[in-house]
Amino acid sequence: MPVLTRDEAQTRAQFIDVHHYTVELDLSRAADPARDTFDSRTVIRFSARTDGATFVELKPAELRSITLDGRPLDPTGLADNRFALDGLTAGEHELRVDAAMRYSRTGEGMHRFTDPSDGETYTYTQLFMEDVQRVFAAFDQPDLKAVFELSATAPEGWTVLANGITEHVGGGTWRAAATPPVSTYLVAVAAGPWHSVRTEHRGLPFALHCRRSLAPFMDADAEEILDVTRACYDRYHEKFDEPYPFDSYDQAFVPEFNAGAMENPGLVTFRDEFIYRSAVTDTERQTRAMVIAHEMAHMWFGDLVTLTWWDDIWLNESFAEYMGFQTTAEATCFADPWTDFGVARKSWGYDADQRPSTHPVAPDPDAVPDTASAMLNFDGISYAKGASALRQLVAWLGEKDFLAGINTHFARHKFANATLTDFIDSLAHATDRDVHGWAEAWLRTTGVDTLTSKVTHSGRTWTLAVDRGGESPADGGARPHASTARPHASTARPHRIAVGVYDRDLSGGRGLVLRERFETDIPADEEITRDGGRPALVVLNDQDLTFAKIRLDEASLETVLHGLSGVPDALTRAVLWNSLRDMVRDGELAGAAYLEAARAHLPEESDLAIVQGVLTFATTHIADRFATPDERPAALALLGELCRDLIRRTEDGSDPGLRLTAVRGAIDVATQAAPLHAWLSEGTVPGGPELDPELRWRALGRLAALDATDEAAIEAELARDPSATGREGAARCRAALPDAAAKRAAWESMFATDNLSNYLFNATAQGFWQPGQADLVREYVPRYFEDAVALAARRGPAMAEAVGRYAFPLPFVDAETLRLGERCLSDADPTPALRRKLVDQLDDLARALRVRQGAERG
Repeated sequence: MPVLTRDEAQTRAQFIDVHHYTVELDLSRAADPARDTFDSRTVIRFSARTDGATFVELKPAELRSITLDGRPLDPTGLADNRFALDGLTAGEHELRVDAAMRYSRTGEGMHRFTDPSDGETYTYTQLFMEDVQRVFAAFDQPDLKAVFELSATAPEGWTVLANGITEHVGGGTWRAAATPPVSTYLVAVAAGPWHSVRTEHRGLPFALHCRRSLAPFMDADAEEILDVTRACYDRYHEKFDEPYPFDSYDQAFVPEFNAGAMENPGLVTFRDEFIYRSAVTDTERQTRAMVIAHEMAHMWFGDLVTLTWWDDIWLNESFAEYMGFQTTAEATCFADPWTDFGVARKSWGYDADQRPSTHPVAPDPDAVPDTASAMLNFDGISYAKGASALRQLVAWLGEKDFLAGINTHFARHKFANATLTDFIDSLAHATDRDVHGWAEAWLRTTGVDTLTSKVTHSGRTWTLAVDRGGESPADGGARPHASTARPHASTARPHRIAVGVYDRDLSGGRGLVLRERFETDIPADEEITRDGGRPALVVLNDQDLTFAKIRLDEASLETVLHGLSGVPDALTRAVLWNSLRDMVRDGELAGAAYLEAARAHLPEESDLAIVQGVLTFATTHIADRFATPDERPAALALLGELCRDLIRRTEDGSDPGLRLTAVRGAIDVATQAAPLHAWLSEGTVPGGPELDPELRWRALGRLAALDATDEAAIEAELARDPSATGREGAARCRAALPDAAAKRAAWESMFATDNLSNYLFNATAQGFWQPGQADLVREYVPRYFEDAVALAARRGPAMAEAVGRYAFPLPFVDAETLRLGERCLSDADPTPALRRKLVDQLDDLARALRVRQGAERG
């Protein structure tokens, strides 16, 4: 099936203007599982600038009729997803399309879900990139904006939500208010027996929606979610001159959603895991607040002003990512989201930028020739690195000039489209600084700079020199068949950083005190000399204002390994933990040394984001991949001791978030079944917390991997929790059982049929590959590289992403798996989405092999 190319989009945008869509959807039989289609009728009013031809996109189960200016066209003219419109004359035209469209189980198009808790059915759209064609006929590209008027017929008792305020007009039909001009991919519909909480803020209707079975959980958190929403709305109106551009603000928490959220104007959709059924930490609540802020920022940057073509997706995501964290910090009760960004998000960006699939934050237009290639750029570069670049830009430019440029951009391009050039021109309008040069250095290059401190001292002064090295992805052992990233050019990338200077606290212990923090530019014209004796610790990029790997001088590294918990600022500690993490991944620090640092310092750590980030890396990277099978038991034992220490230290109830994190960690690294069985049978950890559904499924999943439970116990737990997440937990547990029949059944459910929804597929894949079960599942490694290719071609991009991410044989860190993967890339012609995931997974595998080999040599 052809994808839209950039050249085709440019040609069509020069030929036609699209004015108005009228879309009618019939969802009245959506609750009938035997009915796999819905009716879609579309009227498109457009004009041609000259005589000529073009095409409209549509992916129907059946195209019943299509008429142009009242003239019937032959439905058999549909070729794949395109219908040619030949012989157009200059002037106004009207296209009418009547089709039957398929419901989806992959989170694309019109997704349908039946809640096992109560049997209720829900539908919602996810039309990003090129999936509007799965719901209605469209000229499907972002720069052909139009007004949309939508109506939908739904079963009795359902509510239909859309981009505009909806009204029930009788007979089960709901009509939405007309939108302002928006892009096709931003149209949204969500229909079902929603539980809703409605309010108003500054004259604008606000609402929250979720499945009825989640109603008590949303009600418990509704005021917190609405408080965050109101605070972000007010803060954006302080920052932006343009008012909120739509008629309402609905937030729908929907099931089996592939992304974190989607910025549909007036109707933001979120994965409904953000409605918490079980206990969570304040850091997880902070993440939800950040996502709310992120999506609201899109109402201006992405919806009001939209990219012209998908090469500028970073304009949407980097901006929203930066604004999401910054506005959460400024406007909500969560005061330190940048620490979480430093630990969780920047590592995502650093890793992505060192793989052969890296790309510039703003790639060349020629590097994004079609929608298939554009889809690959939704990664740690477009989000985390791009947001880091904008944070660096604000540090360099100043927030006042940055916001002035942003507001110029909104004024110039509202309800229209814009490019990187437009954005930089708007920033340049607000400052005398060379933002074009900055953009070329930061946005058009790939790879991560490494800043290394060199400290010398003489008498009463000390001197700092900063060596800046750049790393091309090829330096790290790039795999073949990767994307064609722009050559690394970050030697021209400037950095504005803070340098933190710390001394040991003379009162004793591990404490460190800040002597001074000063700013400097990299590259510096000369070495920096400061008064005073040799510091105990010198931290480049203190406060984390740039995007670069940090290497400490030898004395500072020694201070960090023995005294990291004594650093007074959480964001500085995040920078230092990231430095240790990078060193492990680059083979410069033994994984065992990192684990010992975690064992020494996490019991004193006060920031949950750091605890969670360090435990995750220590478990999933060091213990599960970098450690050899012989080394893994010792790694798990150390992590188990660490988690038990954290549990002991929180017995007084003073830090329930840390205690919950420690209990989760203890379950994940458990090597003995008896404690987990005791917790499950008693329903609680001694001293708390009680085992809620999330902890019960986590414990049962670990017992399954340890061969310490069975199908009967899984079925009993599912009877206890028959929810959607319960079904996913059961699928994960069954796949984890070290039993040949269980593995065979799990594999066949994933690859032999297409019956699993996206979430059930993910859960099954997550359970299947378990460290310590290599002999049992080794035969499936070569099968993976065959079956994954077939599934990706059959089920589309979302499932290709899933099979590449969750079903990859992660525990097999060996040359044979690498060889099989490289052969798949060269011979099997995987789809672009799967190819990208395999390139990344194989590069991570090669890195893990190098780390192991380096440890053996060392």
